[in-house]
Amino acid sequence: MRVLAVDGPSGAGKSTVARAVGAALRERGVAVESVPTDDFATWDDPVSWWPRLVDGVLDPLRRGSPGRYRRTTWDGSVPRLGEWREVPVPDVLVVEGVSSARRSARPSLSLAVWVELAEEMRLERAVARDGESSREQLRRWQAFERGWFAVDGTRAAAGLRVASP
Repeated sequence: MRVLAVDGPSGAGKSTVARAVGAALRERGVAVESVPTDDFATWDDPVSWWPRLVDGVLDPLRRGSPGRYRRTTWDGSVPRLGEWREVPVPDVLVVEGVSSARRSARPSLSLAVWVELAEEMRLERAVARDGESSREQLRRWQAFERGWFAVDGTRAAAGLRVASP
């Protein structure tokens, strides 16, 4: 199994890139599964949930077994663990979202893709996606991301950089 991480800041277009790559691979007969980091992260826990992804998805898939995890769902503004999601063993696993190409994952990645867009455009795109009521949370999230990516060196470590579609 190959693992592709599509990383970059919020609102940059990671989901769009990941969907396009998955669709192109499927057209070629490749079995693709996608796991978004949005199924794990919350405003208060942007990155420390990673062991849930490793234990529930990455490690089982590497052993040739299906993965399984509980998605984070939102009841109003309160996140909680929701329904279980089964992840069949694919030819290519696309992990998409902020911190998907984190330093600890890089040895296991086949490719890390960095998707970028100017910060002011990203905020407006994210607000259009998530609603005006999320603007302040998104500002805090984007401040966190700047620090995370600087310390993690994510952009510099990516094997491919893509300007947002």
